[in-house]
Amino acid sequence: MKKSGPTPFYPHPLSKLPGKRQGAFFAFIQGAFLITASSCATAMDYDLATQKQSGGDTTVPATHAGAFSLNSANMSSRRKGDFLIGNDFFEDPWVIAPATTDLRDGLGPLFNVSACQSCHFNDGRGHAPANASDDADSLLIRLSRPARNAEEQALLNKPEVANLGDPVYGGQLQDRAIPGVSPEARIEVSYSEETVSFADGFKVSLRRPQWRLRNWAYGDPADDLTLSLRVAPPVIGLGLLEAIPQADIEALADPQDSNHDGVSGRPNRVWDVEQKAQTLGRFGWKAGQPTVKQQTAGAFNGDMGLTSSLFTADHCTDAQSACKKAPNGADENGIEIRDDILDFVAFYGRNLAVPARRNIEDSVVQTGHRLFREAGCNACHNESFVTAKLGKDHIEQSEQTIFPYTDMLLHDMGPDLADLKLNGSPAPADEVVEHDATATEWRTPPLWGVGLSQVVNAQATYLHDGRARTLLEAVLWHGGEAQQSRDKVLAFKADDRDALVKFLESL
Repeated sequence: MKKSGPTPFYPHPLSKLPGKRQGAFFAFIQGAFLITASSCATAMDYDLATQKQSGGDTTVPATHAGAFSLNSANMSSRRKGDFLIGNDFFEDPWVIAPATTDLRDGLGPLFNVSACQSCHFNDGRGHAPANASDDADSLLIRLSRPARNAEEQALLNKPEVANLGDPVYGGQLQDRAIPGVSPEARIEVSYSEETVSFADGFKVSLRRPQWRLRNWAYGDPADDLTLSLRVAPPVIGLGLLEAIPQADIEALADPQDSNHDGVSGRPNRVWDVEQKAQTLGRFGWKAGQPTVKQQTAGAFNGDMGLTSSLFTADHCTDAQSACKKAPNGADENGIEIRDDILDFVAFYGRNLAVPARRNIEDSVVQTGHRLFREAGCNACHNESFVTAKLGKDHIEQSEQTIFPYTDMLLHDMGPDLADLKLNGSPAPADEVVEHDATATEWRTPPLWGVGLSQVVNAQATYLHDGRARTLLEAVLWHGGEAQQSRDKVLAFKADDRDALVKFLESL
């Protein structure tokens, strides 16, 4: 986020890393696309009626608990049937194989949840466990470790390799299992409260999580393991984010902070399984997936233990013999989710509509929008895009003026929000954890719909690990590239704080 005058520069580790972390793409970004967010259109360049329609013609006028579960407003009645089929497979639980319902069997053997809806409650964001006895129902932990030698570094440099997982526990911790198979570990958290003071003396209590993994079922994990905590994000507007022209996202990148504003966003470069090519990452907390379909297939595989034509293997390692011997729901092609079912669920996710903004004409909300920009928040939370012209299969998302409040880029958010080592310390800022994304980098999350988060799910929490209970808490955890914006917010008096929050609640 921006600030005028001299600001700290957080150089990205990209320039230090070998292989796929450098090369032609990096040079291309440096040479061709060094423009700043301030030179792009902002929401204020549009009239209020246009701004209100956050998702363009797909926008729905909803404010109730089901506001995130509606189809694109411009969807034809013929296509609504496909949306409803996708909803069924998103919402209903998958079961252990063999079962009479062979269209949705094959759960596990290791898994986190049995249904997409379990994490994305009402298609919204999840929440962190409240305490050590609370289950991690909508949170998962990705596992990675640094390369230990030249051979492992060469493997990590391959564009199709996201990271190096634990030799025993793989790339994602599964804390549930089918009968006869042991869950990998139990996730527990406790919190300590910390007070942050505004310039006028107003105090806010922040909770700092302390994560612990108990009852490792298959022996100790690697001692150099890194844990990436991730609460389920809302799944609205995904098709619109997929439809943003790649060049428009790349145009916002400034990996070496050439304009000296303290913000140095960069794209993640990931592997497209279907295209067998490296491309722009768009989805997930680290922008680790390129398409809605691949994000969907990856969640089925990692979170539920379900194979598809995109991800054909379960996550049983050699140390997990009972997992390897367990029954599965694979068909004659060796997969558990048919291609047509995967396509229905991806279509559903692509067409979950963004609700319209509320109270946009309110003068306090408009003041909050101005303060949002003055604090430099829009340097990362880029306000608007126009989607590409698309064919009939993606007609709802074609040529829409949208207001997602994200640049889709990775930003260094500082050590307080970094991924963690096993002892709870922040992982090094230059440690790669998912394709090009490092331990301190996170994709700017879209803010559209954020004001309805706790209407859709009363337990919803904010930030990647769910530590923030309120929107103001989320702002106050910002560090790294966003530290300067946080510091500006800390100078706000009561009326300005209230206006900023009311603006966020209007999104």
